[in-house]
Amino acid sequence: MACISASITMSFSVLSSRRERIRRSEERNEPNSLSFAFSFPHFPTSPIDSIAPTSPPLTNGLVVHAAWTRRSRSEAKKRPNRKSWKQRTDMFMRPFLLNVFFSKRFIHAKVMQRGTIKVISVASTNAKDLRTSLPSLVHENACRKIGALIAQRSMEADVFAMSYEPRKGERIEGKLGIILETIKEKGIIFV
Repeated sequence: MACISASITMSFSVLSSRRERIRRSEERNEPNSLSFAFSFPHFPTSPIDSIAPTSPPLTNGLVVHAAWTRRSRSEAKKRPNRKSWKQRTDMFMRPFLLNVFFSKRFIHAKVMQRGTIKVISVASTNAKDLRTSLPSLVHENACRKIGALIAQRSMEADVFAMSYEPRKGERIEGKLGIILETIKEKGIIFV
């Protein structure tokens, strides 16, 4: 029995010395260790703590910082990792996105659903039926044909509204403007 009480007293003295080291490191603004024991909040020590164990006081806002957190506490306070309202809801407010790509030889267009990344409709001048029927695969007639095919295939898939986000520095004019105008003329609404 005496051996058990001596080991208990010794373990409490080890805990109080650890708490004292944490307190000194906080005063000097040194970073704490990343071990599991240091991830718990520090409670003030007193001579009573080394004699009899007590349960830690329950306080409002008691937060245990995990040792595996990559950001520092000050960084987490400055800028929490949260998306804006628009970033969180834009996928649901405008679920179908038109993507148009122009290469030197072909025009590719597709409509995708944002949430599931499923392709709803695709049209390209590189397709077998368009390659042979169009005299030029990149001029205005090809753009009108691609716009009409995208509108028709989207309506067959029950998509009547879509959005287009221009890339940085991209203007909606020329071939892109022709494709978008043709899609609007065929009855698709741009949101």
